[in-house]
Amino acid sequence: MPQEQPKNVFVIGLDDANLPTLEAVPDAGSYRFHRLLGIDELQEGEVSVPVLMDRARAVLDAHDGSIDAIVGYWDFPVSTLVPMLGEEYGVRTTSLESVVKCEHKYWSRLEQQKVIDEYPRFGRVDLDTDDPKPPEGVDFPMWLKPALAYSSELAYGVSDMAEFRTAVDRIREGIGRVGKPFDSVLELLELPPEMEGVGGQVCLAEETMTGIQVAVEGYVHEGEVTVYGVLDSINYPASPCFLRHQYPSALPAPVIRKLHDVSERTMRQIGMESATFSIEYFYDPKTADIALLEINPRHSQSHAELFDYVDGAPNHHRMLSLALGNDPTLTGARGPYAVAAKWYYRWFGDGKVHEVPTPERIAAIEAEIPGVRIDVVPEEGQKLSTVSQQDSYSYEVAHIFTGGDDEDDIRRKFDRCVAALGLTFDETEPGERGTKTR
Repeated sequence: MPQEQPKNVFVIGLDDANLPTLEAVPDAGSYRFHRLLGIDELQEGEVSVPVLMDRARAVLDAHDGSIDAIVGYWDFPVSTLVPMLGEEYGVRTTSLESVVKCEHKYWSRLEQQKVIDEYPRFGRVDLDTDDPKPPEGVDFPMWLKPALAYSSELAYGVSDMAEFRTAVDRIREGIGRVGKPFDSVLELLELPPEMEGVGGQVCLAEETMTGIQVAVEGYVHEGEVTVYGVLDSINYPASPCFLRHQYPSALPAPVIRKLHDVSERTMRQIGMESATFSIEYFYDPKTADIALLEINPRHSQSHAELFDYVDGAPNHHRMLSLALGNDPTLTGARGPYAVAAKWYYRWFGDGKVHEVPTPERIAAIEAEIPGVRIDVVPEEGQKLSTVSQQDSYSYEVAHIFTGGDDEDDIRRKFDRCVAALGLTFDETEPGERGTKTR
C-alpha cells in the first residue's frame, strides 16, 4: 500500500521561533511546512496588500505539488491574506469579512453590541477636525486606539483633555502605516450601512476597563464554537504592560463559564468558520463582571509553548486541523507540567542592550533549567527604541517560557533565567513611556 504523501502547509510569516512548536504538533510528520513571505516584508514599514498578494502568488504558483493549506498566526496583514489567498487557491479558511469584523475595532464593537452587554462605552474620534473631542457619552479615563494596529502600537491611556490631544496628535501621525492598507481590504467587502464611510484610518475611544486581564482561546468547526483554553494575563505593577500569560487560568469556575458563554455568542455573531480565535477580556473581582477588550481572528502563537507544556500539544494543532478539514479535538496524553507561563522581560526606558548571550549560551541555560525556552528580542548593541513592534509604554527585551508544578515554580524559573541572561543596558532614557492602567 503506497504511503500517503505529507500535506503541503504554507505558513504566512513562518518564523524560526514558531517552527519548533509547529513541528511539535501531533502527527507533525504528515505535514510539510513552507514559508510564505517573511516577517520583515509583512510587518516593516507601510504595508501594501496588493504587493504582498503578488509575492505570495509567485511562491504558490512556482510550487511543484499540491497546496493543501494556507495558514497564519499573526495579525494584519497575515490574518487577511489567509482568507484572500485561501479563496484564490481553493483551500479551507474563514471568510475575509469575518476576519475584518474582528480586526476593525469599531466594526467589532458594533457586532458585539448586537449579542452581548460585556463591553465598554465607546465611540469614534474625528481626526480630521481641528479640535477633536471625546465621543459623546464616553468619559475619562479612556483609551484611544486606531481601528487597526500591531500589538498595542499607538494605543494610549488618557485621563484628561491635555493627554487626549497629545494622543490624538500621535495617532494622526502614525495611523496611515496600517490604516491605508486596511482601507484597500475594506474596499473588497460589501459593508453594512453603519460602516459606510468609516474606513480603516479611524480612531476609537473606549472607557477604561479595570481588573484582571484574561485571554480565551477557541475555534469554530462546522458551525460549532469551542473554547479550549482560558489564560490569565498578569501586568507589571502599575503598568498596562504584560508581565506574563499564565495557563490555565486561576479564576473561579463561574467566571470561566461566563467567559465561555460570552465568547461563543460573540463568535457566532462574527460568523467565523474553520478558524481559531483569541479574545481578550477584563475581569473585575469586586463585581464579578467581565468586559471584552478585543477579538483576534487567529490563535495566539505566544501561547503555543504553554499549551504544549500543559496539554501536550501546541495550539497550532487546532489551526492545522481546521485548515485541513479535520476535527481539532485534542486526544492523548497530557503535558509534563501543571502550569505554564510566557514572561515578558521588559525595560521601561530607552537604552542600548549589551552582553546578549550567544545561541549556545541560551541553549545551555535552557538545558540547566528544565521546562524553559528563551527568545532574546534585541540584538547586541541595539537601541531599544529601534526594535520594531513595541507597545507605547515599554520595550520587550526577552520572552521567557516556563513550565512548572505551580506558580511559585514558574516564578523561580523566570528569576533564574533573567539572572542567567545577564543583559545590561546603557544610555537609559526614561522618555515618555508611562505607567497608566487600561
